[in-house]
Amino acid sequence: MARVNVVADEVSLDEPTLVEGLPGVGLVGKLATDHVVDQFDMTYYASIDCEGLPRISVYEAGSRTVRPPVRLYADADRDLVALQSDVPVSASAASEFASCVTDWLVDRDVTPIYLSGLPKEKEPGEIPSLYGVATGDAGGRLDDHGVGSPPERGAISGPTGALLHEAAARDHDAYALVVESDPQFPDPEAAHILIENGIAPLTDLDVATDHLVERAEEISEQKEQLAQRMGEAETDESSQAQPLRMFQ
Repeated sequence: MARVNVVADEVSLDEPTLVEGLPGVGLVGKLATDHVVDQFDMTYYASIDCEGLPRISVYEAGSRTVRPPVRLYADADRDLVALQSDVPVSASAASEFASCVTDWLVDRDVTPIYLSGLPKEKEPGEIPSLYGVATGDAGGRLDDHGVGSPPERGAISGPTGALLHEAAARDHDAYALVVESDPQFPDPEAAHILIENGIAPLTDLDVATDHLVERAEEISEQKEQLAQRMGEAETDESSQAQPLRMFQ
């Protein structure tokens, strides 16, 4: 049965905000969400056991504890939840996964911030552009914080697109932040922009991102080695934004 299994009942949340970190283009959502979890030393809060997720266990260096590949972390003081994932969600499971997660979000009045990368080759020193869309009544806050509107028609695919579709179908408030991202390599610079110009203002939190900036410099120097190590994920399993242009 699809469910979210809370393991930290002592954590009390009141209409929290969720940051979503599924793997996608540039790994921007995952990099940003993992950074937030580490920055605030968030508590392992719940496992996500939805149809289609692989039955594997994840462990960390120096620890004997195993955990499921898709998890929720929480910070009661900041009223914040983070969805952390170490695996892609298959296309065949995206709808069931989105319904499973959205059931929990709606039931607990959680406002999600969904994160996606828009593939774009960038020039050295070029700052990635960020824009946002929303469901329900959430769009006004994007205006309040100066998050730009999309410059062209587009679509968000993969499991993140399915989550946003589910929110819209239920008229549930949700944000989706889209940032220009490297189409081939992990892009911590784009993740930094997501946090600084999107997640931080929407959550009213101060998130230090020095480490992400340092990683951007490190990765830019090692792209050749990264290209050899990175496996290729199926496009329909990877959350990403893409333009929708006629007559292509």
